[in-house]
Amino acid sequence: MRNLEAKIKLSYKNEKEAEAVAKAVSPDNVEVPPGLFVKTVRRGPKVFTTIECETKLETFIATLDDLLSCVSVAEKAFSVAKEFKVHHS
Repeated sequence: MRNLEAKIKLSYKNEKEAEAVAKAVSPDNVEVPPGLFVKTVRRGPKVFTTIECETKLETFIATLDDLLSCVSVAEKAFSVAKEFKVHHS
C-alpha cells in the first residue's frame, strides 16, 4: 500500500472569496472511500487542503482532479458575479 499526501494552499484577495472556495470544495456529509482523507480549512484569505491516500495512485489523482475542478468552478463563479455586479451597479 502507498501512502500519498498532498497539501494545497490557495490564496485569495479577501476572506469572502476564500470562504466561497472553501465551502465549494467542502460539501457537508460527503463520505470518502476507506483509505482516503480530505480536509479543507480557511484561514483568513487562504484555503488549505490536505489529501491523504492509502490506496491506489489513481484514487489520489482523481481526488486531486476533483478538488481542482471544484476550485476552478468556484473561482469562475465569483469572477462572473463580480463582473455582473460591476455592470449592473
